[in-house]
Amino acid sequence: MNEAMNIAEWFGGAERILFVHAHPDDESLATGGTIAALSAAGRDPGVVTLTRGEQGELSPGTELDEPLADHRAGELAAALAALGVRSHAFLGELPARSAQLPPRRYLDSGMSWGPDGRATAAADIDEAALTRASASEALADLVAVADAWDIDAVVSYDAMGGYGHPDHVFAHRAGRAVAFGLDVPFWEIVVDPLRPAGEIGSSPVHTYDVSPWLDQKVAALGAHQTQLSLEGEVITHVGGQKDLVAPLEYFRRLEAPDGRRS
Repeated sequence: MNEAMNIAEWFGGAERILFVHAHPDDESLATGGTIAALSAAGRDPGVVTLTRGEQGELSPGTELDEPLADHRAGELAAALAALGVRSHAFLGELPARSAQLPPRRYLDSGMSWGPDGRATAAADIDEAALTRASASEALADLVAVADAWDIDAVVSYDAMGGYGHPDHVFAHRAGRAVAFGLDVPFWEIVVDPLRPAGEIGSSPVHTYDVSPWLDQKVAALGAHQTQLSLEGEVITHVGGQKDLVAPLEYFRRLEAPDGRRS
């Protein structure tokens, strides 16, 4: 595993990086410190959120006077402001929409917990859900925003979608396909850098020290009150699981299928 790197070297020095995330809150949980650091360095990271998290559970005691999708979009806007993000789009809306098509919403596919403790597909999936969408349509939308923002690297989850959520797996596949198609690097988020190297992949894991931007990461997480609560730097998720706000974030560059590094 690489030692912590200078921010100028992050993501191979790519200037314009596209973060592909499945739901509001994922950007802050998985990559919040990195996004804040890149924003502070003037590298203008772009964030595409594939759905509005319509199927998300609510933190205990939460009462809403508006649809959950609208509320979570507002939480996301506050989180992105805390991270310094200027470029954001929901997939299916300009600039993340193919010019030939009218706007659409890709809905949260939902999930259930499998016997192995990992997320799996929900029993009932809306026909407008992300994982029911035409792959070519979603890819065209992602290519549209990549072109509009002139990106030169893509970041998303690993092939398992981190913890297995179908929308996260979709995000990995779409982000990887767009990166390989545009011949730009694709970087995976590494959830557990201590796993055996063979389980992570052959590429080295890069460690990014985001501790100088931890306050911004905490502020962004705090915006997502329907999904988690914070006590200091302890996160309690809607399901009761606890995590610490991590001062280190980990990534690895994925090799293209033909052996080239993307």
